[in-house]
Amino acid sequence: MELTVNLKSRLDEIKRKFPFAFSSVLPAIHAVQEEFGYIPLEIEPAVARYLAVPQERIREVTTFYFMFNNRSVGKYHIYLCSNVSCWLRNYESILAYLEKKLNISAGETTPDGRFTISLVECLGMCEQAPVMQINGISYGDLTPEKIDRILDNLD
Repeated sequence: MELTVNLKSRLDEIKRKFPFAFSSVLPAIHAVQEEFGYIPLEIEPAVARYLAVPQERIREVTTFYFMFNNRSVGKYHIYLCSNVSCWLRNYESILAYLEKKLNISAGETTPDGRFTISLVECLGMCEQAPVMQINGISYGDLTPEKIDRILDNLD
């Protein structure tokens, strides 16, 4: 897979801002995801060559951070925290509710491409457990009723 003209332009701008190759990896991967909606495995070698970093560095970053998707996801990507605070506040019942409501399991996308559910280790909002994030917006103190209101107001 080759880099698009638009992506090359964005990567050139990133390389100017971050002259050390390794420091450009994170913003470059963000640019790739913005371009494709996820990080295609096939694009990683081209990005590594363009940035002059080992391909393994790209793979390390794309698989370490949960905000990078290695597969296509729904229009609304629901991250549900599964860490200890959320677990203690019964995130499992929230997950079961979401899975039943959307008729998918964690890690899946609805057939219409609207929703993907992903479990993540921590969203950093322990005081509001259980919590979820949808496309960068966080929601805490979740209940089934609150989830219904949130999902009904997305479009």
